Amino acid sequence: MTTTDQNTTTRTSDTSVPLVPLLDERWSPRSYDPTAEISDEALTALLEAARWAPSASNMQPRRFIVGRRGTATFDTILVNLMGFNTLWAGNAAALLVAVAETETEEGDKRNWAQYDLGLAVSALSVQAHAEGLHTHQMAGIEVDGLRSAFDLPERFLPVTVTAIGVVDSADRLPEKLAERETLPRTRLPLDELVIARD
Repeated sequence: MTTTDQNTTTRTSDTSVPLVPLLDERWSPRSYDPTAEISDEALTALLEAARWAPSASNMQPRRFIVGRRGTATFDTILVNLMGFNTLWAGNAAALLVAVAETETEEGDKRNWAQYDLGLAVSALSVQAHAEGLHTHQMAGIEVDGLRSAFDLPERFLPVTVTAIGVVDSADRLPEKLAERETLPRTRLPLDELVIARD
């Protein structure tokens, strides 16, 4: 059953069969404790989880830019977020840009790069939960701004930014965001997702 109490920071999934706790309890908050910090060891564990995620032909076409709150890197990432993401993401302990290497230096296309990157960020998110942290991935980003700020070649495509930190009570958010934070967690039913199953 999904928890929706506004002052509760633990939420579970409404699943048809039990899942392992790290998957069942993983969710993407917007309310982060603005005083919490992430240690070097925990941050390294998250990046190691991403590094060891599956990769097609072991090409590993994924790169990361990460900054902790209070650093120039964090501030640069923050100003390249779009819309209401700027209202809450600054309280996260760290911001991470997920970058797909869409082609080789020789110009060969890497059509699977974004898939590979998604696997890596997924592994990072699960490791974060194991470390007592939460993540929230954002697609509302200024791609060209990030590319320019970090001097990325054209073949490096910023795809998402992930907020990482310690979840806080939803009532610390602006009212409209607090309402979204506490809505029941939902997913499409399996029979809409699975095209064929024998």
